[in-house]
Amino acid sequence: MSRLALVFSLLLLAALPAVADAAEVRKGPGGTAFYTPPSPLPGKGHGGPIWARKLTGTAALKGGAGNRLVLYRSTGVTGKAVAVSGTVSIPKGKAPKDGWPVIAWGHGTTGIADACAPSRDSASNPAHGLIDYAYPLLQRWLKAGYAVVRTDYEGLGTPGDHPYLIGRSEGYSMLDAVRAARKLDRRLGRRVIIAGHSQGGQAALFAASLANRWTPELKVRGTVALSPVSHLSDQLPLLKALTEPGGLSGLAAMILRGIDEAAPALGVSAGLSERAAALYPQTLTRCLGQLGAADSFGSVAPAELLRPDVDTAPITAALAQRADPDELRIRTPVRIQQGTDDSVVFKAFTDPLVADYRRRGVKVSYKTYEGVDHGGAVTNARSARDATSYIRSRLR
Repeated sequence: MSRLALVFSLLLLAALPAVADAAEVRKGPGGTAFYTPPSPLPGKGHGGPIWARKLTGTAALKGGAGNRLVLYRSTGVTGKAVAVSGTVSIPKGKAPKDGWPVIAWGHGTTGIADACAPSRDSASNPAHGLIDYAYPLLQRWLKAGYAVVRTDYEGLGTPGDHPYLIGRSEGYSMLDAVRAARKLDRRLGRRVIIAGHSQGGQAALFAASLANRWTPELKVRGTVALSPVSHLSDQLPLLKALTEPGGLSGLAAMILRGIDEAAPALGVSAGLSERAAALYPQTLTRCLGQLGAADSFGSVAPAELLRPDVDTAPITAALAQRADPDELRIRTPVRIQQGTDDSVVFKAFTDPLVADYRRRGVKVSYKTYEGVDHGGAVTNARSARDATSYIRSRLR
């Protein structure tokens, strides 16, 4: 064999594994048909890709080598297998010897309707402003050499209702997205940072608590929770004191819908007031901003969501068990960042969350930012820089 033929043969053999890896995952259909999986759900276990395709447009992160839209198997709120959608963004250049480090991102609240899924984002998407604020930070991480894996969460874009703020479901979705991404692209390594903002910060904490058992092959180096939702069970009773209509009612209605999905035996919907019951279907068709409109929950005071005779104790207990991250056991380091002027996730609730973790032996570091609001936990230059520095230090 000539030297030229030998070189050609070696190059061909070197390329074969990559071709085989790509062939393992079926190409998904275009448009919204992508989000409807085959029936029965193919594969077994959790974290397996069902299909994937190239992602372009608004939802695709810039500055990397490319983006993929992926549909993968996970475990839903009922314990049964479900299909969940997400995205995978790969850095430019050659992957390190042990693979690209991965940042698993949990997005903030967008809504429960399928249109609110971040992977469906466009300039005209009703949830666009609740999605695109995070792009600069995610693209910063991508350019720094970290693969970014984003889940839409269970039921957000895919069949079934999204169990809003139900931590175990969110955690499974985040971890299984990483497992699916690593099967989709073998250049992704085992080193992982779990990160998220608001709802996603709460989801990241749940994912961190589950990772050791759920995805033991992953080496979780740390968790970054930016203004994470917490102490919901303490906040529910406060709704009775809020007698002025406003956007908060739409958010509260989504929380009730999440518990309704996770614990239907509680009969949450049966306890809604007449006005709230008439608007309740909108939680499945409108994104968060739309729910705050005058023709939606924006016309209802939080105190008017439930009938006066409803015993809220079972709902409060369900929130404590299924949504509050306060008592989680997390074995890997946690970083929490919080703005002092946050009027969505109040510092008054994040402070005791950190105290709870320290009492439980969680290795948590906490940093606050004077004058920074809710979105600023992601967009503020100091907060973004500190989060990036923390990630860099954990992935060394």
